Amino acid sequence: MKFFIDTANLEQIKEAQELGILDGVTTNPSLMAKEGITGKNNILKHYVDICNIVDGDVSAEVNAMDLEGMIREGEELADLHEQIVVKLPMTKEGVKACKYFSDKGIKTNVTLIFSAGQALLAAKAGATYCSPFVGRLDDVSTDGLNLIDEIRQIYDNYGFETQILAASVRHTMHIINCAKIGADVMTGPLSSITGLLKHPLTDIGIAQFIADYEKGNK
Repeated sequence: MKFFIDTANLEQIKEAQELGILDGVTTNPSLMAKEGITGKNNILKHYVDICNIVDGDVSAEVNAMDLEGMIREGEELADLHEQIVVKLPMTKEGVKACKYFSDKGIKTNVTLIFSAGQALLAAKAGATYCSPFVGRLDDVSTDGLNLIDEIRQIYDNYGFETQILAASVRHTMHIINCAKIGADVMTGPLSSITGLLKHPLTDIGIAQFIADYEKGNK
């Protein structure tokens, strides 16, 4: 499973990169705004700054809702850096744009997916990644993990190469359960990733090792 961090915060991205397990970054306009990154030139520069930190794919989202606008913005984003993946919404125009970019060999991430049918369309259009939102489904009393399971079955049935990017991951158990089901990628906050490090028995064991060492070496 690939680990992506879902943020525009450069310090958090650096911390995840230094951990040695980071495979990429996902962003969106909301995450940019959260970091105070506004204005087209500043946003584009920020994407390049992120690419210069990580080794893997960096999803950069278009803002346009029409096909012409998506293509224009997507091409500009793709030209920024070879690691950029053009992030498109799951709409009719978004699917058309996905096909356009996939035909040109430009990586895409179709986002805001909430059904298996939407994921099927993204794969048919040649998406590199499809992003089902696990946490947001859970928020409305719908089983987000079940959607991942359905998509995995469909993609395996037909040999689709589109990678399932489990998005809106909120905590460590989302990661573990998505890994069990077979999601190709997870993206979430740094806390969900570092949470995997923690276990009380590990802490107890380390404390015991240190105490035993100090007894015999002081």
